[in-house]
Amino acid sequence: VQLQACGGGLVQPGDSLRLFCTASGRRFSDYRMGWFRQPPGKEREFVAGISQSGNILEYVDSVKGRFTISRDNAKNTGYLQMNSLNTDDTAVYYCAADRRYTRNRSPQMYEVWGQGTLVTVSS
Repeated sequence: VQLQACGGGLVQPGDSLRLFCTASGRRFSDYRMGWFRQPPGKEREFVAGISQSGNILEYVDSVKGRFTISRDNAKNTGYLQMNSLNTDDTAVYYCAADRRYTRNRSPQMYEVWGQGTLVTVSS
């Protein structure tokens, strides 16, 4: 499967943004999906993950209650709804996919990556 992420942009603190991850190639429903981000000068970190069927959701503590991960397998698309954005959310965001049935959050456990989309939160 190939992934393409989009939806990033420049927003103000408190604003919302929705990221999209469009899959092509193999069957999207065979893959769990994750969103990662890499802030300037920092390492890539797990943000949220969703299982193949969408019934298992996981979030890093810093985004719980603000971000929502979802997917529409019929549309081969994953989403990350981001609300109440703050400056700490500024980063390049990546979507990733993997065929294994695991909840491992390590980037090394995701086999396919899309290109990043930049989210900048600034007043």
